[in-house]
Amino acid sequence: PILSLLALDAALDAFDGVDMAQAYAKVQSLTGLFIALADERLMHHAFTLASPRDNAQRGAQVSLAHPQGYAIMQALIARGLIGDFRAPDIVRFGFAPLYTRYTDVFDAVALIDDVMTTRAWDTADFKARKAVT
Repeated sequence: PILSLLALDAALDAFDGVDMAQAYAKVQSLTGLFIALADERLMHHAFTLASPRDNAQRGAQVSLAHPQGYAIMQALIARGLIGDFRAPDIVRFGFAPLYTRYTDVFDAVALIDDVMTTRAWDTADFKARKAVT
């Protein structure tokens, strides 16, 4: 269908001239930074790393496990940090190298830390399971 091809063509324009090795290196750097900051600021909130630490075994996403993962992700989404939840307890964050900045990683970890410190996730609305996260 023409509309689908137009959308694909526009999406491919974003990759025009991009060195994929550089994009992959940035993904490794972004995800490594997220893990380092999570170790520093989030693990005391009972998170555990559910993704491999080794860059070669990890793609462009980092998953953290937490018993209240669903409610935490709902609270983060409500504050504009869009991630993904996977049952039973995984919160997952993706890092697109073409537009994710290092400052975005710092901001995301600070927001997660704030949601945990203030217990913003601990509400009936965020704990109520919906069909889609």
